[in-house]
Parts: sequence; structure tokens; C-alpha cells
Amino acid sequence: MTASIYLHPIGLSNSPQAESTGDGPGAIRLAGSMVYASRFALVVREGGKVVHRRIFALAEAEGALAEPGGTLAAEATRQWANLQKVHAPLQLGERTIRLDQPQIMGVLNVTPDSFSDGGEWLEKPDAGRAHAASMLEAGAAIIDIGGESTRPGGAATFEGDEIERVVPAVEYCAAMGAAISVDTRRAGVLEAALSKGAHMANDVSAMRYDPRMVELVASAGCPVILMHAPGTGEDLHSKDGLSGGDYTDVVSDVFDTLKHSREKAIASGIAEDRIMIDPGIGFGKTLGENLALINALPLFHSLGSPLLLGMSRKRMIGALSREEGAHERLGGSIALAMAAMNAGAHMLRVHDVAETVQARNVWRGMRDAALTDFSTLPQ
Repeated sequence: MTASIYLHPIGLSNSPQAESTGDGPGAIRLAGSMVYASRFALVVREGGKVVHRRIFALAEAEGALAEPGGTLAAEATRQWANLQKVHAPLQLGERTIRLDQPQIMGVLNVTPDSFSDGGEWLEKPDAGRAHAASMLEAGAAIIDIGGESTRPGGAATFEGDEIERVVPAVEYCAAMGAAISVDTRRAGVLEAALSKGAHMANDVSAMRYDPRMVELVASAGCPVILMHAPGTGEDLHSKDGLSGGDYTDVVSDVFDTLKHSREKAIASGIAEDRIMIDPGIGFGKTLGENLALINALPLFHSLGSPLLLGMSRKRMIGALSREEGAHERLGGSIALAMAAMNAGAHMLRVHDVAETVQARNVWRGMRDAALTDFSTLPQ
């Protein structure tokens, strides 16, 4: 059996000086974000079991990374470099999206059966246009347009129908000068959207559903979001007929799958700096598995790509509270957004843009204050 290694940042700080020992830095900047990491867990798994685990501080990193030896040590060193990688801005049309603070992606569903808007933006194009404009005005960096519901149990959509839904929304968002992402797993839909002014692909199947998707993304040179979902067919939420994906360990399994998807994309000609990753919260995962992934979010920086999270209004919020409906999950959505920001996430895909932007701005203010607070420096 082949062993695999995972480098978890487990001690996070608001600022580097909070961890300074006086003899040098005590923390690294995590993936170019406003989060700093000072303690780490190096874990080796083999045959579904943990066979090696080492907790270490920054000063002990060199020895800890070398400890597993051979190819595992080389992989540990690569992941260590990825944890400190500063990601370049995304250039989407005329808009430059910096990734040194959490950015907000606003959701525009143009489907008849969306769990969150019930088809309002599809049936009333003027309302959809006004909603997109309000999200941009509220501070959305990107508008993510989706023409197929990916909720559990949602019916598959014909490609032609999806194109008819998505293209008009792309056109009116492009007319506003928006940076546009298209939430689709079909190359034909993406191709039509790119021709009308879209800039980015958000593929919930990580380009596994449509064999043409990899070639199209590579040739177009557009950024792509690779999301984890266990399903391989029409139902992305199922795996081998099971609900909730047959995971040995959900965190390492999702990490391994995204690593493979990312490596395959790069080998197929997609530039490394054009790839974002999304662990797929809510897709084929139980409540416990979703919570495990959220608590382990800093690990995913070890993959070397910017991290996007889509947790807004998810069913897990109701499950943890009082089974509130989708439109009554704002508080939980903000709580999950804060958890993502505290883990160094680069982008949040949300329905409630204004409220999330406000939360991000307050969070950013606290981080800025921490960076300029020198009272934490050792005397």
C-alpha cells in the first residue's frame, strides 16, 4: 500500500508578531491570506490508518518535514512550500480580483427549482438583472451564474435548456462590467457563456462529468474551480449508490481526490495559477463529515491553489439549529463564512452578499488592527 502525507496547520494566529519569540518569526503567512500559522501536524496515512503523526512549531519544521524520509519527505516539503504560497490575482476581463483578503462571489441562480430562490431570477429577467446589480453594488467581486440546480435529488438539465437559461444572464452581467463565473459541468454551456462575456468556470464535478471540459478550459485559458463531489454520474451527491460518499476518512479522502483532479488538470495543459479548489461542503457528505472538513480547512492550502468555499444557506445550518428553511439561514451562513475566513479561505460563494461583505469588512478591520498592534511583541 502507498502511504500519503498531509500537512495540517493547527495553530492559527491573527498576526505574526503574536507568535514571535524574539529570535525570529514564529508563524508563517498562510497561503497569502490574512491568517498566520504557528503549529502544524504532519500526518502519514497508510491503509486507512495513521502510521505517523508529528506536532511541530515553526522552528522545528526542517526536522519534522524530513522525518518520514524518501518521497514522503519530498511531498511534505512541497506541501510546506504550498502553505506559504502567495497566490496571484485573478484577471477576469477588466477586473482584477486580489486574493490577499477574502473575496465574495455572489450567486445568481437562473433555474426553475433552486433551493434558495425558487426560480425567481429565471422567470423574471428584470429581477435577475436588478439582483446582479445589487450584488455588485454591495461588493461582490464575481457573479456566479448557474442554470442547473445541484441540490440533492435535483433533476438533470438538458444542455440546450441550460444554455438558454445561462446566456441571457451572462449578457446582462457582462453589460454591467461584472467578472462572471459560470456554475456548470457541461462544456457546451461554458463555451456559449465564454462567447458572451463570461470569464471563469465553476465545475462541481471537477471536470469529470464532461470529457470535453478539460480541453475547453485549457484552450480558453480561463480560470476553473475544481469542486469535490463523490458522484460520477448525474447525481453528484451519491457514490456507489450510497448517500454521503463511502469515505475512509473524509478529510484525507477529499484532499486526495482534489489533489488528483488538480494534477490531472495541470497535466492536461491548464495553468497552475488558473485553478481554484473547493472541498464541496454539502455534496455527498453527512453533517459530521461536513463539520470535519470545515474544521480541517487549513489543510487544503497544502494543495497549492486558492481555496473557495460555498456554504451559504446549506442544509447543515438547519440541521445544527432548528431546521430553518433556506431563507432563514443567514446567521448560520455568516458563522460559516467567518470560519472560512479564519481558515484563510480566499473566496466565499454566497447568496447574501451585502451581509457577508459587511462581516468580511469587520473581520478585515480586526486583522488589520492585529497587524499594527505591537504590544504583542516580546519585550
